[in-house]
Amino acid sequence: MNVQPEKLKANDFASDQEVRWCPGCGDYAILKALQRTMPDLGVKKEEVVFVSGIGCAARFPYYMSTFGFHTIHGRAPAFATGIKIANPDLDVWVVGGDGDMLSIGGNHLIHVLRRNVNLQLLIFNNEIYGLTKGQYSPTSRIGTRSPSTPSGSLESPISAVQLALGAGARFIARSLDTDQKHLPMVFSRAHKHTGTSLVEIFQNCIVYNDGVFDGFTAKDVSAEKQIKLEDGKPLIYGKDRNKGLIIKKNSLELTSVELGEKYTESDLLVHNEKDRTLANLLASMDSPDLPVAVGVIYCDPIETYDQLISDQEKQANEDKPNLKINDIINSGYTWKV
Repeated sequence: MNVQPEKLKANDFASDQEVRWCPGCGDYAILKALQRTMPDLGVKKEEVVFVSGIGCAARFPYYMSTFGFHTIHGRAPAFATGIKIANPDLDVWVVGGDGDMLSIGGNHLIHVLRRNVNLQLLIFNNEIYGLTKGQYSPTSRIGTRSPSTPSGSLESPISAVQLALGAGARFIARSLDTDQKHLPMVFSRAHKHTGTSLVEIFQNCIVYNDGVFDGFTAKDVSAEKQIKLEDGKPLIYGKDRNKGLIIKKNSLELTSVELGEKYTESDLLVHNEKDRTLANLLASMDSPDLPVAVGVIYCDPIETYDQLISDQEKQANEDKPNLKINDIINSGYTWKV
């Protein structure tokens, strides 16, 4: 008689380590959301690996009762690539902040995306360097005052989603630390995707950048300032579901319209997760007149890097089944020094 294994619970993915973030930090909410999501993914704890770099978000592996690697600044995607190639059966998650992933780690982020390694990559974006006491980060807005920019930042912020699209990412999504219904759904979709899944999470730093996202996350404005994307559904939003997105006439730009006599729901754009052009338009919405897009912005899977490597090795073994390492070392031009 086959006995079905007992389904894991959220607490099964919580380690015995004391969680040490600042009280009120958005990381707590993200941790709880992921611990609640993991049992529904049907994964075994001993087959899950969390990899992080340096920063507040990098504490994540300590708090998950799975395997984990706390690596070096910006290099988590490189370590995760090696882990996945060495053991493709592992379920690999990469966790980092906007500074870790988009500054010193920007190069490694680009390459894991373009290679399309089969793993989940979470970027906690609080638009600040929290661990090192509040310096401005690559995502900080122009005018951000910090210890390193006392007169205000002069740099244009980088967009994680637009960078990912430019690097050839095949799955891109966004969510919020406080949206405990939406965030697990996004985690599940990211895990279901075969390939690199990038999820940007707007995360509040209560100490050094508190309320920076209030303009679209506060309860009294969120319905009017966010649009939750659903594949195959009209791009509609608003507390009364009375606003939507269309393409401006004579230009490839999105504009918001009110539904009524002039526009109806049938006039609105319909979200298509495989439309890269639409994904770019949705990712670039930053005007006060346009909502922030959350949900799955783009999803169009292709073959993964780890699978291609496995196929290549298999073919090489079939072509030369008796080849030994010494044969390779001593083939062609050899040198003795």
